[in-house]
Amino acid sequence: MFLKKSSSEKLKSTVKNIITVNAYAEKNYIYKGDTFHSLNKLSYNTSNFITSYISNKDIISTTVQLSRSIPEDDIPDILEIKAYEELGLDQASSYMISYTEVENAGEEKEFHIFVAQPEVLDQLFSPIRQQTKYIDLIIPSPLLYKALYRKEILHDNGIHCFMYFTRQDAFVTFYQNGEFLYSKSIDFSLNQIYDKYCELVGEKVDEKEFFSTLESEGLKTTNSDYQQNLMKIFGEIFITINDIVIYAKRAFQLENIDQMFIGSVQGPIIGLDEYSQNYLGLQSSELNFNYHINNDEWYIDQLQYLMLLNSFDYMEDPSSTVNLTLFPRPPAFLNRAGGQFIVATAAAISLGLVYPLIYLVGSYLNDAKIYALNIENNKLSTEAGKYKKIFADKKQKITLLDKEIAQLSNRYQAKSKTLTSIYDKKVNYRLKSGMYHTIAKELAQFDVNVDMMSSKEDTLWISLVSSDDRKLTELIKYISENHFDEINQIDIERIQKDPESNYYKGLLKVDLR
Repeated sequence: MFLKKSSSEKLKSTVKNIITVNAYAEKNYIYKGDTFHSLNKLSYNTSNFITSYISNKDIISTTVQLSRSIPEDDIPDILEIKAYEELGLDQASSYMISYTEVENAGEEKEFHIFVAQPEVLDQLFSPIRQQTKYIDLIIPSPLLYKALYRKEILHDNGIHCFMYFTRQDAFVTFYQNGEFLYSKSIDFSLNQIYDKYCELVGEKVDEKEFFSTLESEGLKTTNSDYQQNLMKIFGEIFITINDIVIYAKRAFQLENIDQMFIGSVQGPIIGLDEYSQNYLGLQSSELNFNYHINNDEWYIDQLQYLMLLNSFDYMEDPSSTVNLTLFPRPPAFLNRAGGQFIVATAAAISLGLVYPLIYLVGSYLNDAKIYALNIENNKLSTEAGKYKKIFADKKQKITLLDKEIAQLSNRYQAKSKTLTSIYDKKVNYRLKSGMYHTIAKELAQFDVNVDMMSSKEDTLWISLVSSDDRKLTELIKYISENHFDEINQIDIERIQKDPESNYYKGLLKVDLR
């Protein structure tokens, strides 16, 4: 069976820490706050990304090739069938199967398939699962080295061979141009080396002392007996490694091995890289890289570092890393059957309550609105009463002021008329003496006499006497033409001749402006 890939976006948004677990040695590390340090106790926390590995001896693998014409959707099923056929798996049993595709394989697609028995996975990782409830990533140990190329710690060109010793396993792994090629376990784990050493000396030596000496002095110990026995054991080890190198060169048509890296879970074994170079004739160095990760220990198992680097890659792209876990983290609550049932039930109940709730809430809202409006109405009524009272007072004052204004207006008009009359008398009043002088002058001009003259306001009555009636007419015409702007009307009653005196008489009426 194949494991479905997780969503990298969901993982990255959830994960805050990365925990790497060596299930064989029960040694755990946590990457938190840019620091990588040991962790004494595991616990359940969904913000932790849990990574472990499975040893090469606990898996089986094979390489298959497929035509590029096969649809992508069919590849997983075909690879599962191929795994059963190529590895001779029991058709009645279920296995955990995962694969990785080789880049730049050629005309056909090439896949490395890795298979683990569920029973082995369950037995090995159940203690961890009991504490963490899930394991996000379980990587086959030979594939851990892939991170060295992704992170550009090693250049992805040439042939590299990795030899790593753990307490339970020792395995040789080959990479070609940054791609996994082949791996093989040998019967020389650190525990087996210890057992073989005890056989050689014929007694049970102190295990703690043995590994302490191996860690601190390696193959260059000052104890000749210890060194001699170790050299015998490692002689057998390198005979086995040499056979594997010869096989890999022949099987994969390799001309040479460019670099050999040797390391162990205990730390670098002093003198082992030199022994390898002399015995195998290969350029050899310690499998101990600088990962630029902060820590407080002088040495950390290289597989712990490699699990951390692979965790970063997996969270970026789950398809980039082979994952053999049987214990994925539980899906989000809404993605679980129970969660979906609860949500569906809650939704149904909510929908059933929507109709009555609408009216109930509407009723409460109306009551609240009415209450608020009543409060506002009372405030406004009080304020309106206050302004009505103010308005009534102002209106009463306005009535009184109107009466006072009317009285003052009457007084003003009376005084205004008086002043106007005084002004008119003073400015526009015509002196009668001046008027009489003008009349006398014009009467003398036309040889007309006056036997009577009177005035009332702006009206003059003059009784004219002349020896010739034409003189009277000319006088009237002259006055009309020369004093038109000073008079409103000029008129003379009938001119008649006095029979006794033979003079002509007429009563002239002049209305002044």
